[in-house]
Amino acid sequence: MNIDLYGFGPALAAGALMTVKLALSALCLGLLLGLAGALAKTSGNRPPQWLGGFYSTLVRGIPELLWVLLIYFGTVNGLRSIGLALGVGSLELSPFAAGVIALGLCFGAYATEVFRGAILAIPKGHREAGLALGLSTSRIFIRLVLPQMWRIALPGLGNLFLILMKDTALVSVISLEEIMRNAQNAVTVSKQPFTFYMVAALMYLSLTVVAMVALHFMEKRAARGFARASQ
Repeated sequence: MNIDLYGFGPALAAGALMTVKLALSALCLGLLLGLAGALAKTSGNRPPQWLGGFYSTLVRGIPELLWVLLIYFGTVNGLRSIGLALGVGSLELSPFAAGVIALGLCFGAYATEVFRGAILAIPKGHREAGLALGLSTSRIFIRLVLPQMWRIALPGLGNLFLILMKDTALVSVISLEEIMRNAQNAVTVSKQPFTFYMVAALMYLSLTVVAMVALHFMEKRAARGFARASQ
């Protein structure tokens, strides 16, 4: 079956690449925020616990679309003032940067709970064994806690990433030329909404399938040492 894309094929391909870049960038930011939030919530001190709980509750309580709009439009005046104060002219946040920050914040809030659950699932005896061997707290975390936490958290993080991949469509509202934005442009010109929205749906589905295959191999790799130890 030959689908007429009215010359928008390259634009849609470029949009797919932009979607992948946006998703991976937001993933990196979200993993850092999620790990920091989980460590804060599992800390023995109350202030970090409150801070981690405030972050995850606040971000999860507001829709992702609103975060995209708030970060993109809400920083305009602040960045302009900073630029003028530094004498570098008016600064502004690009749609890509705003999308990465917004989606990374949202991913990190949900990842906080995934990491937190994974940390709590690790037996306390493992940490006690590390202390008995004379390992420092940082070394215990890197050598004992982090590998186990990653294995336990990976399925949940994988599901969050699949959601993140589809949530990149929200950034089209601030004119970032990813799959959805370019599909809307094509619909405006060609007046063929079903064709281009179906193509966009197939592109998102293809990216999701690729991500699922990659996550499957990552989960198998993360579980190899555990599988041998349990035999």
